Amino acid sequence: MFKKIAIVLGLVLVSTTSFAQQGWFWQNPLPQGNTLNSVYFANANTGWAVGDIGTILHTTDGGDNWNAQSSGTLYDLYSVYFANADTGWATGISGIILHTTDGGNSWSLQDSLGTSDWLSSLYFINADTGWVVGRFGTILHTTDGGSNWIAQTSKTGYWLYSVYFTDANTGWAVGMYGITLRTTNGGNNWDSLTITSNNLHSVCFANADTGWAVGTNSTILYTTDGGNNWSPQPCGNPGHLYSVYFTDVDTGWAVGSGGTILHTIDGGSHWNTQGSGTVATLWSVYFADTHTGWAVGNYGITLHTTDEGSNWIRQGSGSTQGLTDICFTDANTGLAVGALGTILHTTDGGSSWDSLISGTSHDFADVNFTDVNIGWAVGEHGEVLHTTNGGNNWNSQTSGTSKMLRSVYFIDTDTGWVVGDSGKIFHTTDGGTNWNPQTSGTPTDLYGVYFTDADTGCAVGMNGKILRTTNGGTDWDSVSSPTSNHLYGGVYFADANNGWTVGWFSTILHTTDGGVTWNPQTPGTGYYFFSVFFTDPDTGWVVGHFGAILHTTDGGSTWNPQSSGTFNRLEGVYFTDAKTGWAAGYSGTILHTTNGGYTWVEEDNNSVELPKDFSLAQNYPNPFNPATTIHYTVRGSRFIVRSPIHTTLTVYNILGQKVKTLVDEPKAPGNYEVIWDGKDDKGKGVASGIYFYQLKTKDFTETKKMVLLK
Repeated sequence: MFKKIAIVLGLVLVSTTSFAQQGWFWQNPLPQGNTLNSVYFANANTGWAVGDIGTILHTTDGGDNWNAQSSGTLYDLYSVYFANADTGWATGISGIILHTTDGGNSWSLQDSLGTSDWLSSLYFINADTGWVVGRFGTILHTTDGGSNWIAQTSKTGYWLYSVYFTDANTGWAVGMYGITLRTTNGGNNWDSLTITSNNLHSVCFANADTGWAVGTNSTILYTTDGGNNWSPQPCGNPGHLYSVYFTDVDTGWAVGSGGTILHTIDGGSHWNTQGSGTVATLWSVYFADTHTGWAVGNYGITLHTTDEGSNWIRQGSGSTQGLTDICFTDANTGLAVGALGTILHTTDGGSSWDSLISGTSHDFADVNFTDVNIGWAVGEHGEVLHTTNGGNNWNSQTSGTSKMLRSVYFIDTDTGWVVGDSGKIFHTTDGGTNWNPQTSGTPTDLYGVYFTDADTGCAVGMNGKILRTTNGGTDWDSVSSPTSNHLYGGVYFADANNGWTVGWFSTILHTTDGGVTWNPQTPGTGYYFFSVFFTDPDTGWVVGHFGAILHTTDGGSTWNPQSSGTFNRLEGVYFTDAKTGWAAGYSGTILHTTNGGYTWVEEDNNSVELPKDFSLAQNYPNPFNPATTIHYTVRGSRFIVRSPIHTTLTVYNILGQKVKTLVDEPKAPGNYEVIWDGKDDKGKGVASGIYFYQLKTKDFTETKKMVLLK
């Protein structure tokens, strides 16, 4: 499988298990919305699906209910295989191989010979003997269940996407540019054959002679002599195929882009389209018998059939339309809006989200409510919709423009503003019955608007544009901006003085004088930000692409990342108090937190003014074997600058148990480094896995994550 390479560059291996509740968790879609890349069932009831951000789902009832299992990684997982209901493996990027002997209740890392190559596919013929293939022609082989993996020579540098064996000797691997490999001695020797220039993403054999391979541009290849010769099979599908599975020499399925599902009952002489009910790309298909099967793909989609594919039923719930904003009127009642007129509504804090009829197919960009009943949504083609009954019914208001409207804000049920492309600003004093244009003085697209009272407001937009008014928008003045980056994430004020605007290239600007002057803040990341929200002048969040969530408790002087558990782009964030919040974004993503987004390794230090000169760097190298170096900086007491302060640096395992004390003594101001050799306090080498190291003083605590790969 070959997709979404760029988004995982630089990601470190971390644990998704927390001592307490996970800070952010899925509300929509359910059970989750990360892409699923592979599915496998040990029988008609017991199965697993793996995907992005280390996602592992498990079912014991055929998929009626899927439950998350802790993988211990945020790396994308591309393949899963089980030899029986207990013993299985999962592989993914950066050479990760996970193994379980208890059905996935616990997963442990296996040594992949130190490879950082991405491992795309694995196959086992029993609990001991298996193969893994991946990038740069990587092939690994084990005869002891993965305790030891041995490299095999593929004689190719092409990416291998799929591997399949019919017995301990006979197997095939396919990959980039149509490369096809075959072995008859367990992989000691691999012979290559190129029969197409299209990428081949999946291979499956019904017996030692009869097999199929599928790939891009509708490619389906067929062999009846064990892969010595391959012939094309026409399928009439214009898209790409990513997975193929046959239950016997006649009956098979192939899935791919646009929700494609193809089915044959004559060995592929004829392929017929089956209705999937989705346009999401399907990456994997598996059948437990000729009737019972599953397909998984983008948006966390899981499809199931019990009638050979005549009917495919989605397992799970919730919209997968992209969401652009989210708004709550109290801890229970909220709305999210997005693509194609999507409006989702909850009255139970997001435990359930129901689709509302908007009456439009235009994309929404923003939503704003003044109370539980009265609100507005704006978007494409100058669309302004208004509701007076909590969204049950929406009425169109005439905005006076066909331009994209990107932000709406009301200070009460009558007085509001909308802004949009080409510098458009409109104002109403009658709840939107009449919208009157205001002169912005700029042709620049405007992305956000916010008012602290009926007179004072700010609008932000493209190329760092910031406008300010003190007379309700009768006059808008351009304000000096310290950036030329697009302020795509809008603007938010915690009070009349303190406000923030966010945008591209990690831009965060802050004002303490009501928007007269703006100063940049340093988030320490390279993300694009798309929304900002504060519950008070100190406590706030920004969200952005690749699932980024940053949090501050000091007004943005320092920003700390929070784990969202997804790579989906987040476009809206809203909190009803410092603990209770939601984030919404691509693929229908709605995440919820009830503890401010903290995981167990974060500490709420609202009552402490943190010393700004303490720091803990990421260990290097990471992952590491056998040792790694940790750099940290210590400053003395906040009251006596030169005074040493007692400092500890401690290593913990994922269960929170102390493994090694690296530092436990007073430290004078200065820069330090310490080497951890992978041993515990008793001098015994620790196992491969995920560890946390924590720097702690009286007034400062910071924790980072690292992985030991032996």
